[in-house]
Amino acid sequence: MNTLANKGVYISPSLVEGDIPATRRILSPEAVAEMTQIMIQAVDSGEAKWAKPKGLSVAGKTGTAQIPIEGHYDPEKTIASFIGFFPAQEPKYTMLVTLREPQTSPWGSETAAPLWFALAKQLLL
Repeated sequence: MNTLANKGVYISPSLVEGDIPATRRILSPEAVAEMTQIMIQAVDSGEAKWAKPKGLSVAGKTGTAQIPIEGHYDPEKTIASFIGFFPAQEPKYTMLVTLREPQTSPWGSETAAPLWFALAKQLLL
């Protein structure tokens, strides 16, 4: 996700201020533009569109994965997620929200995405 937000340039993740790690382009500008547009549409037209704050341009995607339990899947036991970056065209922030077995709904669009958008709003204050 960070490579997409960085216009196709991979930067090794770092938690320490200091020397900037080496970078390399791994996605073409055309691929970045197309993937970003697809992810903007996923946010603007997808299941979590109701949670997106007005005026916030986000590229992202919800996710819902079932957790295997003793050789089968229980549809109520999920990992819900939302990953994205904003502002979509000139990203300043990337975030991933992951919830294991969320209590209110099994779906990423109803649990992780609203939390992601709430965090994004706080970052803009």
